[in-house]
Amino acid sequence: MKGGFLRSTSIVGAMTFVSRLTGVVRETIYAALMGASPAFDAFLVAFRIPNFLRRITAEGAFSQAFVPVVSEYRLKREPAEVQALVAGVMGTLGTMLLAVTAIGVIAAPLVIYLFAPGFDQAGDRHELAVHMLRWTFPYIFFISLTALGSGVLNSYGKFGTAAFNPVILNLVMIVFAAFVAPHAAQPVIALAIGVFVAGIIQLVGQFRGLARIGQLTWPRWAWSDPGVRHVGRLMLPGIFGSSVAQVSILLDSWIGSLLKSGSISWNYYADRLVEFPMGVFSIALATVILPRLSAHHAEETPEHFNSTLDWGLRLTCLVSAPAAVGLFMLAGPLNATLYGYGRFGAQDVWMTSYPLMSYAGGLMGFSLVKVLAPGYFARQVVGPAVRAGVISLMVTMAFNVLVVYPASRLGVPAPHALLALSTGLGAYVNTWLLYRGLRRSGVYTPSPQWRRLLLQALVANLAMAVFLWWAGGHWADWITWRAVARVGRLAACVLGGGAVYAAVLWLAGLRVRDLRAV
Repeated sequence: MKGGFLRSTSIVGAMTFVSRLTGVVRETIYAALMGASPAFDAFLVAFRIPNFLRRITAEGAFSQAFVPVVSEYRLKREPAEVQALVAGVMGTLGTMLLAVTAIGVIAAPLVIYLFAPGFDQAGDRHELAVHMLRWTFPYIFFISLTALGSGVLNSYGKFGTAAFNPVILNLVMIVFAAFVAPHAAQPVIALAIGVFVAGIIQLVGQFRGLARIGQLTWPRWAWSDPGVRHVGRLMLPGIFGSSVAQVSILLDSWIGSLLKSGSISWNYYADRLVEFPMGVFSIALATVILPRLSAHHAEETPEHFNSTLDWGLRLTCLVSAPAAVGLFMLAGPLNATLYGYGRFGAQDVWMTSYPLMSYAGGLMGFSLVKVLAPGYFARQVVGPAVRAGVISLMVTMAFNVLVVYPASRLGVPAPHALLALSTGLGAYVNTWLLYRGLRRSGVYTPSPQWRRLLLQALVANLAMAVFLWWAGGHWADWITWRAVARVGRLAACVLGGGAVYAAVLWLAGLRVRDLRAV
């Protein structure tokens, strides 16, 4: 069973690795073309608003609500009933999203004012963001229906197509950034148009996979259908429970618009680097584990549910911790190597390194939430997860209001990094509350392997941190080197750090078979 999990996670991880790799290429082009300019700040807000809604309706609450229900239908009902559920959810959700999209496009000036009030005070950023939002907002419609198709494919164990889908967005945006934007009167507008085009292509890209499993159906309005209403009941309260980090990031944009010009861009570039290990492993693992946990719950095998959740948490700790250490220790070299070209100067490298170190500190929290939340949604129990999400969001908001904004008014250097720190703080609060709820309800009991595993991981991470401190040197030296020298040195640091981590774990007695043990 665990071998199957590892294979599925590896497939999703490999596809997501390609996605994140092309994403890095995309961000590098962005940095060279736009830097951390006011225009790019405006684009990020215009794209972040529909992207935020996507994370909630598509990747967050919707997938957490829909996958367990469709998995239960597959186990207990006829194929025609599964098809009817998919058609009903697609038609009902699609109609609602179409209405939301129309409202968002019409009310774009108000939306931008609400989410980036600082833009109204600085040049033409507000008008530029409004214009771009009208191109980017329809993305929520296309990508949410794409996520529905991905949820169906995942419930059938078809992870590759859905996992590869984000690559389409990156490739389209690379084409628009590298070949269309340089020839446009306003290059940043071309990026917004690229988002619109990518959404259409991503949706169409799901059709072939759905047809192969017999689930490419014509959408229909079916709000009265019991299955559709059940998905809706699970989804609506789950919006906060599964998407707190995204709400926090959007709040960062709100406060970031009031900070120094470039703050939103610096945090964005840092966030994209943290998303790399999260996407390659944490999100991939969560994608695979949710339908498996849902099946264990439907089959009424709590011991398998517990062992699967425990396995996911152990793998998360072993992979996310060294990723966090690496991002923290190599913050400057990473930014210099990936972004430090064209309009992205030494000051931008330095100002992006601060939030990257802050985000790295919260990476374990972000990753653990991805694994713990399915422990609730797979059982179709959303109340505790919602409460945990709301509490952690309140902690983040309080930190932003009481610490971040006053710090910026008092002239504290790099206050935008405190926004990243507050997001990580909220993630750890969410992690603790989710973990405590699973323990108290008797759903999860840690295995005896944890004590030894934590000691092994601690020693290995400390050894890797020392190596990276020695190998990385001072970030200021990196910005003076040619690109080839930066890439070569960074590759040596990453490979060497990984080798040290793996070697220390092996010397401490950890073996691959320990990761497969129930």
